[in-house]
Amino acid sequence: MKKILSFILISAMLFALSACAPEKKTDIIAELGLNSETKSATEHTVKVNSAIFSKLDFEDTSEYENATRGLIAAPEVLELKDAEGNLVWSQKAYSFVDNYEKAPDTVNPSLWENTKNNHAYGLFEVVEGIYQVRGYDMANMTVVAGKTGWILFDPLMSVECSSAAMQLINEKLGERPIKAVVISHSHVDHYGGIAGVISKDEVADAEKPINEQLASGKIPIIVPEGFREHAVAENIYAGKAMGRRANYQYGVVLDPGEKGKLSFGIGMGQSTGTGSYLSPTYEIKITGETVVIDGIEMEFQLTPGTEAPSEMNTWFPQFKALWVAENCTGTLHNLYTLRGAQVRDGAAWAKYIMEAITLYGNEAEVAFQSHNWPHWGNETVNRYLTDNASVYQFINDQTLTYINQGYTADEISNMIRLPEALEKVWYTRQYYGTLKHNSQAVYQKYMGWYDANPVHLDPLEPTESAKKWVEYLGDTDEVLRKAKEDFDKGEYRWVAEVTNVLVFADPENEAARLLCADAFEQLGYQSESGIWRNAYLSAALELREGNQAGKVVQAKGGAMLKEMSPEMIFSYMGIILDKYAVEKENIVVNITVSDLGEQYVLNFRNGVLLVQSGALSDKADVSVTCPRLVLLYLLQNKADDFVKTAKVEGEVEKLLLIAENLNELSAADVGFFNIVEP
Repeated sequence: MKKILSFILISAMLFALSACAPEKKTDIIAELGLNSETKSATEHTVKVNSAIFSKLDFEDTSEYENATRGLIAAPEVLELKDAEGNLVWSQKAYSFVDNYEKAPDTVNPSLWENTKNNHAYGLFEVVEGIYQVRGYDMANMTVVAGKTGWILFDPLMSVECSSAAMQLINEKLGERPIKAVVISHSHVDHYGGIAGVISKDEVADAEKPINEQLASGKIPIIVPEGFREHAVAENIYAGKAMGRRANYQYGVVLDPGEKGKLSFGIGMGQSTGTGSYLSPTYEIKITGETVVIDGIEMEFQLTPGTEAPSEMNTWFPQFKALWVAENCTGTLHNLYTLRGAQVRDGAAWAKYIMEAITLYGNEAEVAFQSHNWPHWGNETVNRYLTDNASVYQFINDQTLTYINQGYTADEISNMIRLPEALEKVWYTRQYYGTLKHNSQAVYQKYMGWYDANPVHLDPLEPTESAKKWVEYLGDTDEVLRKAKEDFDKGEYRWVAEVTNVLVFADPENEAARLLCADAFEQLGYQSESGIWRNAYLSAALELREGNQAGKVVQAKGGAMLKEMSPEMIFSYMGIILDKYAVEKENIVVNITVSDLGEQYVLNFRNGVLLVQSGALSDKADVSVTCPRLVLLYLLQNKADDFVKTAKVEGEVEKLLLIAENLNELSAADVGFFNIVEP
C-alpha cells in the first residue's frame, strides 16, 4: 500500500509538471546524459563504501590468516581447460585483486576482503593427515590419509576440476588409491566432479553391506539419507528456471573485475566443465553411526533441512577434527537462495549446529568444511559454531517476532539487524546470504506469499500493471527527469524501482533502460553480498545490451537424467506435458518396469497426470513393459525409439498422442527467458 500511495503522489505531481511542459519533445537520453557505458562509483557509492571501514575491524586479519594457513603448494597461474581447450575454471581472472592496497571505490570493502581470501588457492594442510584443495572450483575437495589410501570428501562440481585437484594431491603428497568417497550433501558443486577421481567400474556394489563393500576392494560412495532423491529432483524439476536465475546469482554473464564479478562468500564462481554423477552405494541413516575405513574412524551427524535437504557432518576422533559440511561456511549462508530452491529452516540449522557442539565441542580442535577455510583451537571452534548458530536462530526468531507484530515481509527486511556483537564477526558477514532476503525466507516459510492485504490477492501481471502506472503517471520523460534527480541524490533503490516500471511498460524506452541500469550498477558496487552484486550488475548489463542467456557457457553433463527413478520420470512427465493440448483426453497407461519389477498406472485425465504405484489397471488403453532407462526416450521426444524398444500392447496411438505432447520444455531457448524486462 505504501508503494501504491507513493506512485499516486508522484503521478499527481508529474501530471502538474507535464501540463506546463512544452509540446516539443527533447532527446531525453542526451538531456539526462545517459549512455550504455559502464560507470565508475558515484560520490554517494564512495561514501557508502567508505563507511564500512569504520563499521568493521580491518585490522583483524584472522580470516585471511586462516585462508592461507597450511599452504603446501599452488601453481603460480591456475587455469583449467576441458579436452577441447575451453576454459572451465580460472583464478588468473582474479589476479587484479593483488594490484590494490585497499578496495577500489566500486567494491564494498568487506566483500573485497572476502574476495582476497577466496583467491588463496592450492593444496593446504588442515591437520597432519587431512588436506584440502581450495580454490579449484566453487567448493573444496578434501582428502583424509588412511593407512594405505585416501578417503575423499566432496569431489567438486566439474570433472576437469576434480581431476586437477587430485593430480595436485598425488604430486605433492604421494599417490595413493582412493578407498572411499563421502559426499556431504545433495548440491551439485559437491559431487558433479566425481568421474574425475573414480570410474563407474571402481564403484562398490550397493547391494552389499558397507563392510563387504570395503572388503571387496571397490570404492563405496557414502551419502546422507535421501541424497539421491534430492540431488536429482533439484536439478531436474525446476532446472531450466534455476539455471537461468543462476546466471544472475553467480554472475555467469559478467567478467571478473573491479566493476564486475568478485567472490560471493563461498567461492569465486561455478566451474563450466563436465558434470557427472555416480550412484551412491551406502546411506547414513542415523546420527552417531560410525564407519571405519582404512584405519580412519568417522562418526556421522545427520543435519537434514539445513543448508540442503540431505546433509551430514562428520567427526574424526583420531584428529579431533569436525567436518561441518556446508552448515558453517565462513559467511552468512542462504535460508533462501536467489536462484530458487525450497526455503531452508533457520531454527533447524541452528539446532543441528548446537547438537554438533554437544556431541563434539569438548574435544574438537579444528572445524573445517566444504567451502572456505578451517578454524583452529577448541575455544575458537566453539565460538565459530556458536556464532553461526546464533545468526540463523536470530533471523528465524526476530522475523517471527515482527510477523506477530503485524509487519509484512518487505517491512521486516528493512527493519531487521543483527545484534551489534554478531554484526562485527567476519565469518558471519553477508557475502552470500543477507539478513534481508533470509528474513523474507522465514516469512515465506511460516506465512507464504500473501501479506493479508486483499489488493495482493489477484494483482495484474507486471507488464499490464506497468502500462497502467505509465498511463496514470503521464509524461514518462518527466518521470525520468525526476528519477534522474533522485539518482543524483543517491536514491538508487527507488530509481531502479520506478524506471523498471517504465521498462516493463515499454521495453523500447531506452532512457528508462539506461537509467535503471545505472541505478542497478551503483547498488551492485555497494553490495556486501557477492550474489546481490552479481544480480544487480547482471541486470545492468542486460538492460544495456539485451538478454545474455544465449551467450552463457553451459556446463556439460546430462548424467542426472539417467539416475531418475520411475516416480521421478513420471513426475517430470507431468511437468513437461502440454496439459491444455490433452485436457479433453482420458487415457490410462499401464507401465511395468521390467528391470525393477515395479508396476504403475498412469492416468491422463483433464490435462493432469496422476500416478498409482504398485498396481496395474484392467481398463488400461495401452500397456507397456520396458526397463527403467527406456522410459527416458519419452522425456527426450524419441517416441519412435521408445515404441521400437519397449513392449507395447493396446492402442499405441494414444501413447503416441501423449508422447508428442511431452514438449513444454523441449525448445532450445526455453531457459533464456527475460528477467529484468518483459
